[in-house]
Parts: sequence; structure tokens; C-alpha cells
Amino acid sequence: MPNALPDLKLLRIFASVVRHQGFASAQQELNLSTSAVSTYMSQLEAALGIVLCHRGRGGFSLTSKGELFHQETLRLLGELEGFELYAAALKGELRGTLNLGVLDSTVSDRALPLAEVIGAYSAEHPAVHIHLSVMSPYELQLGVLDNRLDLAIGSFSTRMNGLLYQPLYREQHWLYCSNRHALFAERRIPEPVIAQQRMVGRGYWSQAELARHGFKHSAATVESMEAQLILVLSGAYIGYLPEHYAQSWADSGHLRVLLPATFGYQAPFSMIVRRGRSREPLIQTFRDLLKAQLNPA
Repeated sequence: MPNALPDLKLLRIFASVVRHQGFASAQQELNLSTSAVSTYMSQLEAALGIVLCHRGRGGFSLTSKGELFHQETLRLLGELEGFELYAAALKGELRGTLNLGVLDSTVSDRALPLAEVIGAYSAEHPAVHIHLSVMSPYELQLGVLDNRLDLAIGSFSTRMNGLLYQPLYREQHWLYCSNRHALFAERRIPEPVIAQQRMVGRGYWSQAELARHGFKHSAATVESMEAQLILVLSGAYIGYLPEHYAQSWADSGHLRVLLPATFGYQAPFSMIVRRGRSREPLIQTFRDLLKAQLNPA
């Protein structure tokens, strides 16, 4: 190669072009015109002495050598980012992106002061970019496992190898029906009658999990608490909801708890990180803040 060490700027442009699968698609992220992106890519190919990609009417695609060079580019840029974070940490400065994941409908849960923790974290470390995602339990675990998420908070009925689970608290759930449901006005409802009602299950529940909550099958399935609430409010179904999330609807007379001594349960919430990453500065600092908020001195 005429030049074995291309400019890092050219490598970052190349990575962006591949990520967006084309020059035009990458221009917004790079804040460059399409012609400028093309010029920089030509400079990189000239420096390397190889063709990295095909572009034209047939669309964008990497050459075989371009594929290999792209893999090495991502490795190098990843190591460089890690080095920059390490150098900043030595100075006591945190910077970079912290990717957080959380289960839906936790904003009304006073047991999880996530907004307060993020506020304190951002105030102490203004150079850190927070990226917050709301996902299902399975997606949260998978995201942490493949490093798309640095840390996640949720309730996990099944666990995955390679993750660390730190218990946080328990979330109370009750079985509800709405004021449109036939059972709403009934005073004493036998357990078998409730068990025969059309109920809403969750897509991430196994059949065994459904049975543990008192039902043999579900008549509808949801992936979020908001979807669960909508179906329960319709009057066509009964279903489980977190107490904090359903409280305002119960107070206004739209929801009723059904046989709480039999059908109530508590969902254990945990904070999860991938094994080997718990002591990384961005993650460790956030974990410490969350623990301090949950267990004030």
C-alpha cells in the first residue's frame, strides 16, 4: 500500500457510508455534500491502492477487500473510542455514549427513580450522551448481551447466560377488569369464574408463566403495558397491570382489582449488565448513582 495509515477522518467517513449503505444516505450524518463524500472515499481508495465499494445504478455494495477492510476499520475505531474514554477517565472526565434500556410504563413507579438518576448523572457528566430505549424483557437482555445496550432495568422471568442480574425492588401487579366488563359490578366473584374469563397475556410469557398467574390460556396478547391497559379498558378482557400504572384509572372508577388475595403477584426488578463490563467507568458510575437513589443513607 502506498500509505498504510489512512487519515482517521477518512476511516470514519467510510464507516458511515457502509452503515448507511451509500454516499447520499450518509451525507446528513457526516454534514457533507454527496460530492464531498465521494471525493473523500476516492482519497481513501487511492491511499490504500484498492477499490472498497461499487456505487452506481446497481446500488451500493462492498468489494471482497472492502468487506475485510470494513471489519478492520470498525475494530480500529472501536479501540480508539475505548482509548479516548480511558484517557478521559484518567482525568476524571466521563464522555461517550451510555446506552440504557428499560421496561415500559416505569415512569409512574416511585420505586424506580430513573428520571432523578439520569438527571444527576447528566449534571455530573455533561459530556456523556444518554441513549434511552424502551424494550420488552427479552429485547433488553439480548441488547445487553450483544452490547447494543450497556445497562438495562426490567423484570426477567427467564435469565440468559453471560449477564449479571442485580436485584433492585419488587413491582406489585393486580388483576383488573374495567367498568365495561360484566364482572365490574359483581360483589363476590368465585375464583373459577375469574379463571374462565377472557384474559390478556403477554407475548414474553411462557405457558408455565401464564399458569402461575392462574390461567390456562389467553384470549389476547400484548407486548407492552399500554397495550394491556387499552385491552382491559375495552371491557372485553381482564388482565394484569402494575399497581402504580393502573392506580389513576382505579381511583377514577374505570378499573377494579379482582380477588387480590388470589391473583396478585410481585414482579422482581433487576439491573443487568454483561459479564466483564460492570466496572467500565460509564456503567459503574450510573450503577452507583442508581444504588444510592434506591438505598439513601
